[in-house]
Amino acid sequence: MTATARKALLSLGFLAIAGAPALAQAPAQPGNPAAACGGDLGSFLEGVKAEAVAKGIPADVADRALAGAAIDQKVLSRDRAQGVFKQTFTEFSKRTVSKSRLDIGAQKMREYADVFARAEQEFGVPAPVITAFWAMETDFGAVQGDFNTRDALVTLAHDCRRPEMFRPQLLAAIEMVQHGDLDPAATTGAWAGEIGQVQMLPEDIIAYGVDGDGDGHVNLKKSSPDAILTAAKFIQSLGFKPGEPWIQEVRVPEQLPWEKTGLQPGMTAGDWFALGVAPRDGNTSNSGLEASLVLPQGRKGAAFLTYPNFKIYLEWNQSFIYTTSAAYFATRLAGAPPYQQGNPEPGLGDAEMKALQTRLQALGHDVGKIDGILGSGTRAALQKEQLKLGIPADGWATPGLLEAL
Repeated sequence: MTATARKALLSLGFLAIAGAPALAQAPAQPGNPAAACGGDLGSFLEGVKAEAVAKGIPADVADRALAGAAIDQKVLSRDRAQGVFKQTFTEFSKRTVSKSRLDIGAQKMREYADVFARAEQEFGVPAPVITAFWAMETDFGAVQGDFNTRDALVTLAHDCRRPEMFRPQLLAAIEMVQHGDLDPAATTGAWAGEIGQVQMLPEDIIAYGVDGDGDGHVNLKKSSPDAILTAAKFIQSLGFKPGEPWIQEVRVPEQLPWEKTGLQPGMTAGDWFALGVAPRDGNTSNSGLEASLVLPQGRKGAAFLTYPNFKIYLEWNQSFIYTTSAAYFATRLAGAPPYQQGNPEPGLGDAEMKALQTRLQALGHDVGKIDGILGSGTRAALQKEQLKLGIPADGWATPGLLEAL
């Protein structure tokens, strides 16, 4: 599973997944044993054991890993939940990037200064980037989830909605048992199988896990050095470029080609500067880098240039509000001041947003699911309709725009 698919489907608390009830037994396809799901749990677990043994895991390890495994109905309930992420950027960022978290983050960067220095030296990822994810995922390890990890993965692999995604994670968890890095009876985490202070899935832990404290194990639940270095290696794998920015607050002029704003390619930071976009910190040294101008709440609200390193945030979690907040959080930890909120126009409530999406869909736009979320597809469709109406195409949904449509 790609990191994008992983976080799009599994991010704890920010992107909800909803679907139909579990299907009947789905037979394995040739060359794709991960397609097997459903049916008698005992038979299912025997199939998982056989696949683990075929991958080189001793049979007794697989037996120990799967002994007592059970379906967790709470996991299925959470997986079916219809909850969605609908806060505005201002609401979410002010809640998550709090003074308390900033203070604790600064303290953690001092406490683990040597570990963060190693992370940047070996993987090119600076401390503020790692620390912001650490804070937003688990409050620095304080809230890691209380679902039994083995049972959560058994449940989701046995369920027939996405077995091809979760069966490999279950097999990876069995491999972690073999390494002594997961206790099948005691290890807990998120409902979707993510583990530890930076909430990672077993496959990613195996691929990117780093023993930061030298005890011979990768323990993302209890070891902060392990969590910091593993996160750094994972972020590096997503394409983070050392020494480059990720997001920069800017001021925007009254007039701009607003239709060029949003997460789309084709412009450099220098192009935006030439149009009157002004970095709040005065730093224009990254003029040659590709940059997008993002307006989370339209042209009258906060404004940011996002650089190529911002893509790692979208790989970590595809929620636009989460990623923008996480990137902003990292700049605060790096010394930036609070962003200027501006005076954004009022947005839409849930029912109004769904009505807007329905109207956009009727006009021929692909907005994805009618979910009441102002996501990238809805924003792009809005910009096209704003252009047709002759109003600034900033992708922000307002009551006036809904009425005009």
